Amino acid sequence: MSGTRRAVIRGTGHYLPERIVANSEFSQTLDTSDEWIVSRSGIERRHFAAPDEFTSDLAIGAAKAALDNAGVTPAEIDAIIVATSTPDFTFPAVATQVQAGLGITRGFAFDIQAVCAGFVFALANADGLIAAGQARRILVIGAETFSRILDWSDRGTAVLFGDGAGAVVLEAQEGAGTSDDRGILSSDLNSDGQYRDLLYVDGGVSRTGAAGVLRMQGREVFRHAVEKLAETARTAMDKAGLGPHQVDWVVPHQANLRIIRGTAQKLGLPMEKVIVTVQDHGNTSAASIPLALSVAAAQGRFKQGDVIVIEAIGGGLSWGAIVLRW
Repeated sequence: MSGTRRAVIRGTGHYLPERIVANSEFSQTLDTSDEWIVSRSGIERRHFAAPDEFTSDLAIGAAKAALDNAGVTPAEIDAIIVATSTPDFTFPAVATQVQAGLGITRGFAFDIQAVCAGFVFALANADGLIAAGQARRILVIGAETFSRILDWSDRGTAVLFGDGAGAVVLEAQEGAGTSDDRGILSSDLNSDGQYRDLLYVDGGVSRTGAAGVLRMQGREVFRHAVEKLAETARTAMDKAGLGPHQVDWVVPHQANLRIIRGTAQKLGLPMEKVIVTVQDHGNTSAASIPLALSVAAAQGRFKQGDVIVIEAIGGGLSWGAIVLRW
């Protein structure tokens, strides 16, 4: 393949558990209300996985939808990357379970853990593998069952998260090496471990031998989020040689409507260019961006050639952005 090898999104798909949980359900057990939750987060409802439904099940559902949308068979997939913080097992990777669930016995599969920024990190890694010639088609999936790690007595976190999965089929295509190419044009990844205590789970294999539950300093996370998301988006745009005026869509991590609005404002972009699904799904961590991409694509909002910026921040703290052309 001559020219520049680009990783182009060939198809998208998502899967949501059947059970929809409205804000009103929380007011029965917590000192909260629909009005309180909506005003602080923009979230109106979320999906929770059934007791016998696991992260790998959600991931397989999203993968099948993405393959179908792309018109690609499982046999044509060279690699699977799953971004998740809520794997079925300590090991093996969820990605290998997806591989088995799709009947794939060749290629390679692995998980990436960067919490809510996981899909951005996974997409950047997939792009690198395609550019290096390691794979031609990669399934990149974000899948989470955050309902398994929530403290149901903490109104500050219990109402914010949901379960779901989103997936994209990335395919190598030849480009000219300019910002006019289709596919991933640039990525920017960042982490700073000194902020661990702002957002973490208070358990784990090595430390407690138990899964633990999510802990968050909401106000501090908010403060870092808007600043760091705008900064990483700008950096990724600079790397791609594009300015905010050339951006057609922003697909942000769907954590909080106020963070989404604040970041758009900092970037000087109108909300009409921002994909928002947080009201329907809550914060689905690594699943949030591919889920939003899939929903927006299904609605016909993207047209070929559109410039899309995706950006996310999560525990670590870890954050990053990707610029791609649809």
